[in-house]
Amino acid sequence: MEIREHMEDEMSSQRKFKVLRKLMEGNKGANGRREQKTVEGLQIIFYEDNSFQGRSYECSSDCPELNSYFSRCNSIRVENGNWMLYEHPNYKEHQYYLKRGEYPNFQQWFGYNDSVRSCRMIPQYRGSFRMRIYEREDFRGQMREFTEDCPHVYEEFNYHDIHSCNVLEGHWIFYEQPNYRGRQYYLRPNEYRRYTDWGTTSPRIGSFRRVYDY
Repeated sequence: MEIREHMEDEMSSQRKFKVLRKLMEGNKGANGRREQKTVEGLQIIFYEDNSFQGRSYECSSDCPELNSYFSRCNSIRVENGNWMLYEHPNYKEHQYYLKRGEYPNFQQWFGYNDSVRSCRMIPQYRGSFRMRIYEREDFRGQMREFTEDCPHVYEEFNYHDIHSCNVLEGHWIFYEQPNYRGRQYYLRPNEYRRYTDWGTTSPRIGSFRRVYDY
């Protein structure tokens, strides 16, 4: 009798150990380590399909290469912060500015296609804004200093083109067309001696605006 009770107790302990091991294995990721999911650092979520469907990827920092996480991007949720998306890896080609909100298809962020291959989080900033634009390269020619958004560059500057720029304070977005439309270019505090320094092949800028930290 005592031997039988001892064997039943031992079998019960083994069953408990197996259940506990399965529970622990259920919390492991593909790399065999336990995953710790947190929402504190969640900033932006990329979805392969429209309307937040399909495979998704959560990102909370700059990423120069997104190819390994998803093959296409057709919708995005920005949970927090301001972001720049890039059509190619290493922050190249078309740029798209996204602030907090939902974007159910790539047309919502004025995308040309479903290619998003790198992303950059714009640093939080609540200070003043100041930027100087110039008629010619290397900060030559007519200069105009701005501290506010400009929906129509030609009306304020009397030129369609900006050949150099000095961002003294704050973060800004250049737009190819007036009223914040067309291709976009992100400018951080820095000296831009020629228009190619902000990633464009043409000096034509129609409008620009400040990036606020909401």
